[in-house]
Parts: sequence; C-alpha cells; structure tokens
Amino acid sequence: MGSDQAVPPGVDIERPSSARMYDYFLGGAHNFESDRRVAEQAVAVYPEVSLAARANRAFLRRAVQFLSDDGIRQFLDVGSGIPTVGHVHEIAQATNPDAHVVYVDIDPVAVAHSRQILEGNERTGVIQEDVRNPESILDHPETRRLIDFTEPVGVLVVALFHFVADADQHPDVLARLMGPMAPGSYLVISHGTADGRPDVAKLGDVYNRSGISGSPRSRAEVEELFSGFELVEPGVVWVPQWRNETPDDIQLDRPESSAVYAGVARKS
Repeated sequence: MGSDQAVPPGVDIERPSSARMYDYFLGGAHNFESDRRVAEQAVAVYPEVSLAARANRAFLRRAVQFLSDDGIRQFLDVGSGIPTVGHVHEIAQATNPDAHVVYVDIDPVAVAHSRQILEGNERTGVIQEDVRNPESILDHPETRRLIDFTEPVGVLVVALFHFVADADQHPDVLARLMGPMAPGSYLVISHGTADGRPDVAKLGDVYNRSGISGSPRSRAEVEELFSGFELVEPGVVWVPQWRNETPDDIQLDRPESSAVYAGVARKS
C-alpha cells in the first residue's frame, strides 16, 4: 500500500527513490509503485535486504539511545529518509522531552512526508538538502533554530554514504560537516559493504539500473571515515552487532548478511 499524499509539484514519482525504497523495506506506506517495483527486484537478488534494513533501523535506535543516555540533547540526522515509527525524535524525546532534532534529506517527497508527520512538533525540523553541501545544511535557518553548536550534537549519517561516490570526496564532506561541532559531539555511521557478500554486486546492479548509484566500501574504508574521532566500543562491526543486547533483534542468520557496517565515535 503506497502513499499518494505530500507529493510536491514537479516530482516524478515514476523515478524510484532510495529513501522510499528503504521505507518499503521497513514495511512503511510512504512509497510508490516505482519504488516497490525496484525494491522487489532487490529482494529477488538479495533476499535478506528487508531484514538488513530493519537491522539498520534497530542500530539507529540503539545509537540514539546511547547518545541520549550520555547527555546528547540535539541531533542532526543527514539522509534521514522518512521518520516513521521508532525514528530519532521519538527515541531522543522519550529520554529528554526537550531534545531537538533536525532531519535532512535530498528527496523532496521524503521531506514533504516528514513535514507532514512531524507537524506540530516544534522541537523537530525538516530540511531538503544534499550531504555534499554541508555548509548549506549547517547554515539553514531550521538548523540554526534548533541546534546550538556550542553544545555537543549527535550527527547521524546512517545508510547514506554508500550512495555517495568516491568522486564526491565523502571524507572531506564529513570534515566540513563535523568541523563546527563542539567537543563531546558524536558521529554515527552505517555503511553498505560487499565484504563477505560478493552477491552485493547484484544488488548494486539493481540500484544502478534504476538510476540510483552506489559505492559499497570495505571495513577499512568505513573505519577511515571516523579518522580524527574516538571510536566507542565495539568499534566498526556488522550493524546487528553494535551494542545489541537482544539477540532476537538481529533477525539474521549471520551478522554479515546485513552487508552493513556500523560505528559510533566521539569528537574530543
């Protein structure tokens, strides 16, 4: 069942979106026929993809709870997709009702749905921007309204950078994004990989044919994204393994079936 609401004028819903496909993998309703068609092609070549998406969402929840327990009260979620049940604002504001969250996504439909979902929550903001333009994210009026850069911030880049090509210099993007953050801020990353799963190439082919480029990276390359920050235990691991105290939450026969690495690091 898809959503026909909150489609901005001029948006071609016949073109699939990684954000809306992710929503479909999570069992959401904010997606269209084009998204579902490509998502089913992805499932056909990589049957664990929906479970991997759920494992990634579970990691996001655990990471946000970890940051909240450490006193983080403001979050910048870049590449946020659609903030359905169990997303950042719900976890953070359950711990601290005054927590502030800014969601950022490039997809205009995801942004429109997000604004609809979050209407009336004055402690959240939604902006349409590209991670490759970090200064535009940081200087946006909604970011400035909700984020105090003199206090620690939780910066979330979850399941995003595997859609950013090497040519777009993602380490430089991260440096520019994290530069203004106060000491004590955190960087949260999950990232797709082909390590241990050579058939990920087939999944990449599905995305590429639909116009969504992807760049899976090795564990060493993901660790390199955290350069200059202090990784918290257990470091960069398969996404179901990051501080998972509930084995049933993994939902995967093998952690590497997720084809996603994850880590959290602190800025000194």
